[in-house]
Amino acid sequence: MYNTTKTTIWYGELRTAQGNAIVIHDKQFPDAQAGRIYLYNAVRDSIIEYAEEIVSGNLHDLDKAKIKAAEDTYGAAWDSARSEFMERHQGWVDANATKHKPLITKGKAKSKKRDEVATTSSDNEPGSESLDREFANGWSGGLEE
Repeated sequence: MYNTTKTTIWYGELRTAQGNAIVIHDKQFPDAQAGRIYLYNAVRDSIIEYAEEIVSGNLHDLDKAKIKAAEDTYGAAWDSARSEFMERHQGWVDANATKHKPLITKGKAKSKKRDEVATTSSDNEPGSESLDREFANGWSGGLEE
């Protein structure tokens, strides 16, 4: 049964009414939409998004000999499809591979807000010297002649 906890790359077989296909799941793939998974389908030679609820009962582990045969047969095609897929999803890979640091730490943000509030409140109060200067500098006399 489909279990990726032991290895990063899981080889299995998808058994359907249309036939069986070797499939590969890689833990490093970006997350699919909720309830869906990405699997490389060797018959289609591409990585396809499947509804996990539907396919999970039809996924079966391969024994060691079949895994070795699948690696030998589909290894080059798998590597090519995986590289192309990861390039198309590079933004997701980069976003999840790096840890983002906040631009402002919480302590600095609070003190900066306090400084802004103190400056804003004292400079723009009615009757304040700062507001009086702005008014005097911007006053053109009222009427043009």
